[in-house]
Parts: sequence; structure tokens; C-alpha cells
Amino acid sequence: MLDIFVPAFVTLLVAIDPPGCVPIFASLTAGTSRAHQRAMAIRSVLIAAALLLAFAFVGDPLLGALGISMDAFRTAGGILLFLIALDMVFEKRTERRENRAEKLAKEAEDKHHPLEEEDISVFPMAMPMLAGPGSIASIVLLMTRAEGSWEAQAAVLAALASVLAITFVGLLAAGPLLQMMGKTVSAVISRLLGVILAALAAQFVFDGIHNAFLG
Repeated sequence: MLDIFVPAFVTLLVAIDPPGCVPIFASLTAGTSRAHQRAMAIRSVLIAAALLLAFAFVGDPLLGALGISMDAFRTAGGILLFLIALDMVFEKRTERRENRAEKLAKEAEDKHHPLEEEDISVFPMAMPMLAGPGSIASIVLLMTRAEGSWEAQAAVLAALASVLAITFVGLLAAGPLLQMMGKTVSAVISRLLGVILAALAAQFVFDGIHNAFLG
């Protein structure tokens, strides 16, 4: 069991990349309430877990039945991630959040209902950040290798649960860490992460196209 758990844990840890997702989550939830950040962390991890579990058991046959290759899935995820990166680099997301906050604040004064905050739990956090092409491909491959042994599959699922637990703890701590850094440092980090995300997204697209045509 340990021989199966350790490689699966390392593979999923690299694929999901909690250290890379935590600062991105902090940037996307900057300026929101602590309760909202906590809710987004919980929902992001739960939705990602549901998606990865679904692909763990039915991913390979489902994509095959739909005629969708993992390379096509990787390319599409890269394009979506690139759009998010552009928003982070040019601070369009921050601008939209501020405009929305002003509008909702005015509505709250007129109608006396609570403010709403942007829901980033499904997109982009749960998918494609946590349950992205890399993590989906990894869980599908690991479960396929463990096919025929419920003990081996249980070890893979335990590795997935462990990585998601680490990710959840990291997301919960993201907000306070960002507040400690201050607004200026946060803006610099957000733009830097946007550039890194753009490069990562481009790599997803390149890998998808390369594997699709050159295999």
C-alpha cells in the first residue's frame, strides 16, 4: 500500500501544485471578507475533489465516448487559464471587482440587502487550477494502473485526499498572508503571478498541440 501511496501522493502533489495555487487564490480573493475567502476555499476544494473523483472512476471511458482526447482537454484548459492570466496582469479583475462593489454598495443602501462577492470557487480555482488537465490526467492514469485491486485504488484515493487537505489548509492561510504583505506588494505579486500563469497556460496549449500532432 505504501509503495502505491507514496508515488501517487508525489504525482498528485506536483500536478495539483498547492504552493502555486495558494498565492493565486490569495490574489483572486484580495479585498474580500474573511468569511468569503473561507467559503471559497471550502467550495474550491470540495468541487475539485468531486471533479477528480468523477474522472478517477469514469474519466477515461467518458472522454473516449465523447471523442475528446486528453490533449484537447489540456489545450482548452490552457486557453481558459490564459484568459485569467490576462485579467491578473492588467488588473481587469480588480477593476471589475471595485466597480461591482460600488454598484452593490449602492443597491444595498437602497434595498437593504447584503453585498455579494465574486464566486471564484468553480472557475478558475476548482477548474482549471486544482482540477486541471494535469491533475485529471494524473488521477485517470493512476486509477487505470491500479485497476483490478481495490487496495491499490484506495491508496490512490488516500493520496488524493491528502493532497487536497494540504491544499485546503494553504488556501485558508492565503488571505492573512496577503494582508500582511500590503496592497502594493499584493499588486506586484498578482501581476507577476499573472505572467507566470500566462506562461503555464501557453505550455498547456503547446503540450496539447504537440502531443496531438506528434504524439
